[in-house]
Amino acid sequence: MFGSFSFVLAALVAARITVAAPTPDAEPAIELIRRQGLAAVYSSCTEPNTVALTFDDGPYIYEDGIVDLLDQNNIKGTFFVNGNNYDCIYDDSTIASLRHAYASGHLIGSHTWAHLDLTTLSWDDIHDQMWKVELALERIIGASPAWMRPPYGNYNDLVRSAAAIRNQSLVLWDFDSQDSVGASVQQSEQLYTDLANQHPNNILPLNHETYQTTAEQVLPFAIKTLKAKGYNFVTVAECLGNMPAYHDTFAQGTKDSSWTC
Repeated sequence: MFGSFSFVLAALVAARITVAAPTPDAEPAIELIRRQGLAAVYSSCTEPNTVALTFDDGPYIYEDGIVDLLDQNNIKGTFFVNGNNYDCIYDDSTIASLRHAYASGHLIGSHTWAHLDLTTLSWDDIHDQMWKVELALERIIGASPAWMRPPYGNYNDLVRSAAAIRNQSLVLWDFDSQDSVGASVQQSEQLYTDLANQHPNNILPLNHETYQTTAEQVLPFAIKTLKAKGYNFVTVAECLGNMPAYHDTFAQGTKDSSWTC
């Protein structure tokens, strides 16, 4: 017990962890962890006249099309990706999609491994959900994520503590296209129209890259509508004051037998 506690204490004192296996014997360390502080939670942008389009639940088959559409419009977006949700992040096609998005200058953030509600998990399981997708992104795109969107937008202090240790900030949203709850194309477009007419100072929209209608119908409409109102399209890191997009970058890995879901 004491050896395990000493291990956790040493890890906390030495450095904030970017990618590590889940903490063993977590319970004695909870109060020490809390003293490290809670991760910041952002639910809106801070830079004026900006839109930070975000896309959840990928990588999936529509990601390349979304990236190409953004590129054609000279727009940078933010993709919050899972490790094993609609597709396995280590599939050849998803590796190619992620590298295409990253090479095009779009921001890749964490949406955790399996899209579980983190508020229902133990300390060890929260870390497991976080570090597995971080490791995958380090291997695939050669970057360590600084931004995490908790699945369902659900978080508590334990989740924020874990994110703080991993040097990640939480990102929510202030506008929902409602594609994930069954909104029709017409309904999502009307929501974007109403939003544009209200013309808030900045916008942090939630979309899901896993719906063909979002990728091919709603997104082009949203871009055209918001562009007409004079908004600048940026990544989440840029809309929050040009903060770092990643903690670190390094050479991309080469797929081997360990790249599995």
